[in-house]
Amino acid sequence: MIYAGIDVAKDKHDCLIVDSNGKVLTKVFTITNNKQGFDELFTNLRTHSKDLSELKVGLEATGHYSDNLLEFLIANDLPTTVINPLHTNLYRKGLSLRKTKTDKVDAHSIVTMLRTEDLKPYSQSSYHVRELKSLTRYRFSLVQDCARLKSSFARLCVILFPELEKLVPSLHMASVYALLAEFPNAKAISESHLTRLTNLLSEASKGRYSKDKAIEIRNAAKASIGSYSEVKSLELQQTIQLIQMMEEQIAQAEARINPIVDSLHSPIMTIPGIGYRMAAIIIAETGNFANFDKAEKVLAFAGLEPSVYQSGQLTSTHAKMVKRGSKYLRYALFNAAKYVCHWDDGFRQYLAKKRAEGKPYNIAVSHAAKKLTRVIFHLVKTNQSFSR
Repeated sequence: MIYAGIDVAKDKHDCLIVDSNGKVLTKVFTITNNKQGFDELFTNLRTHSKDLSELKVGLEATGHYSDNLLEFLIANDLPTTVINPLHTNLYRKGLSLRKTKTDKVDAHSIVTMLRTEDLKPYSQSSYHVRELKSLTRYRFSLVQDCARLKSSFARLCVILFPELEKLVPSLHMASVYALLAEFPNAKAISESHLTRLTNLLSEASKGRYSKDKAIEIRNAAKASIGSYSEVKSLELQQTIQLIQMMEEQIAQAEARINPIVDSLHSPIMTIPGIGYRMAAIIIAETGNFANFDKAEKVLAFAGLEPSVYQSGQLTSTHAKMVKRGSKYLRYALFNAAKYVCHWDDGFRQYLAKKRAEGKPYNIAVSHAAKKLTRVIFHLVKTNQSFSR
């Protein structure tokens, strides 16, 4: 068997090739991150073995920097293993007491791990699952950015028209956005024509708000303690535009996500309380559980497993979640557990039991998330629908 360890970087990759005994066949060489460099790597590998099944390539999971190289290796039928950088970091430190980290040392650590440890090869997810992963992570980023903008919008409302918040159910409504987009401060609202204000609110609220609401808002604006600032008014108007644009982008992303989830026919969707958003993240981050043979490994990947500390006769009794691995999967499982506990009697009783044991709410939910993970794993592996 021939082993190749690759340390991935942005513009170049360092490679080392050894045999089963660890004998160096090709010293560390550097390839450029382009087609010429990839072809050079493939040629070097083929010189040591014509049979591709006798080759084994390993590289770290370094985000988007490794994506193109990984696609190239898989497309050329090269058995490839993707290694967690945390794993290689700890392994490298275990090889030597010297504080040394270079690209060449990393390549040597990767190839040694590949040769001596039982590491599973990368199995390429289906096209739909890979697309789903990109979509769900993109949507997650959009939602976070939109939430920050909404916080900024609420802050500006407190400065420019603090009384408005008590006159509407929520600041984040189409009618409020429409109102402040045209009249971005209390002074502008107080000086607005009542007919225009009434028509604006009625149209934006689809008839929910009438002339009475317009009068109430305008009277509150006349007595408002809000500051008048043209700069903050401009910031408010542009923040509204950004929020509306991002909400449209989120809707477009979700319109792409839902059909993909439907096409996969996942049993996850049969669990009460789990909708398209959470199911999509769980499927995407786990690769539809293709790379896991135990539910405990899914928990470890999500960072939901408890940390363990034991030394001599001392064993920690206050273990916390490790919170390593996929933050997206951890977020989806934790939040899905909240909804499932609300809609399913069995999970509701389980949550109540943990709360009765004296556990705080979030800790109790984390226990429910672990149970939910095991249920999901069983359903997907056996292709069964959820039953109460």
